[in-house]
Amino acid sequence: MNITEQFLNSIETVADKEILNSTLNRAKRSLLDYIAVTTAGAKANEVKLEKYFADADPEPGNSTLIGMGKKTNLKEAVFLNGLNAHALDFDDGTNTGIIHLGSPIFSVLVPLAEKHHISIDKMLRAAIIGYETSFTMAVSIQPKHKAMGYHATGTCGVLGIAIAVSYMLDYSPAARRNAFAIAAVSATGMLKVLDDESELKPYNVAKSALLGLIATQMAKAGFIGHHDVLGGGRGYLKMMTGSEDIELREPLLNGTYAIEKSYTKPYAACRYCHPAIEAAIKLGQTIDAQRIQEIVVSTYDLAVSGHEHTDIKGTGSAKMSIPYGVAVSLLEGKAGLIEYDEEHVMDETILDLVKKVHVQAEAEFSALFPKVQTAVVSIKLKDGKEVSEQVDFPKGEPENPMSEIEFEERFIELLQYSGRSTSEGRKIIEMCKEESNCVTDICEII
Repeated sequence: MNITEQFLNSIETVADKEILNSTLNRAKRSLLDYIAVTTAGAKANEVKLEKYFADADPEPGNSTLIGMGKKTNLKEAVFLNGLNAHALDFDDGTNTGIIHLGSPIFSVLVPLAEKHHISIDKMLRAAIIGYETSFTMAVSIQPKHKAMGYHATGTCGVLGIAIAVSYMLDYSPAARRNAFAIAAVSATGMLKVLDDESELKPYNVAKSALLGLIATQMAKAGFIGHHDVLGGGRGYLKMMTGSEDIELREPLLNGTYAIEKSYTKPYAACRYCHPAIEAAIKLGQTIDAQRIQEIVVSTYDLAVSGHEHTDIKGTGSAKMSIPYGVAVSLLEGKAGLIEYDEEHVMDETILDLVKKVHVQAEAEFSALFPKVQTAVVSIKLKDGKEVSEQVDFPKGEPENPMSEIEFEERFIELLQYSGRSTSEGRKIIEMCKEESNCVTDICEII
């Protein structure tokens, strides 16, 4: 049995297990999170999307563009929903796999479930297996994968899409394996998109979603993929890590599903910034930012490279910057969508404080990551006094989850940012909680 067969058999074993209601409830929260961040992302991209439509002139269709008040053809919907889902870098993910999970997977599942009139329950069960596929591959190839410049949300997300769709649409085992093989050939996503003024990080999700859809369509049509697409000198694992001797992890790492390991973001920035942001918010309640002389952030090494910059070149750059997140949190007491808009990113008071922030790696914290995501924010005041705050598990992690009230408030706020009413938001929440409802009915609202 080759390594691809071993991996797919392990995923199939998980798919055959009974899924507990607690896991399904966590999946409902993931769906709601996806709807909220995609709706808000569509609002944030509104001007660019108008120009895109004017030039692209997409063909009409019956697939919902979430948060945009219109429908289009299936492929266009999958692509643009994927783009909007990651536009604000507010979607779920895991530190362990260094991957966003829901945005690529739900961007394909929702339009397909709408097309085929599939229930929320069946879609969520498929999503759970898709999450497991993407996560298991990601934790197997990280951190080598990231070190080579790959964005796992794209390269591993496409694999989860293929498996999720194949279960939701009841593919034969052969078609499912071909979909996985074709998806592996399609895997793409580079981390260069994080640098400088680039706004293309969401594009990795969008193209992963589109390529994942196409992979499943080709498999359904009968196209055959390589029987061991993961292994060998020209296989996926060698391409993604530079090494053939990769030991694939078993699914259900530490006894829980990947969807239960995912975080929900309370702050509109890269997850690596969140521990420092949370510490800064707490410190900001007790000190006057005008008295600050210097700020030192000590954290794990993966959070430093690419996230220590103080030259903020736009909103995308701000979302990746720990110094910006710390500065705006100290001054505003929060780090939501508004704090990362263009007005704030160009605010001289914030940028002056950004220059006072230095980020450094701490060996002790690096050794603990990803089990613990520590950041210590130390502030030296002009009178010589020093204060500090440490955060090990930022809000939204499984070890420090949002309460139901906190999550629903965040959901409503994201919809309100998009111009939707509180009553609409609560209606969507109630519809998603009832798994017998059809995804088509939800799409009529979103």
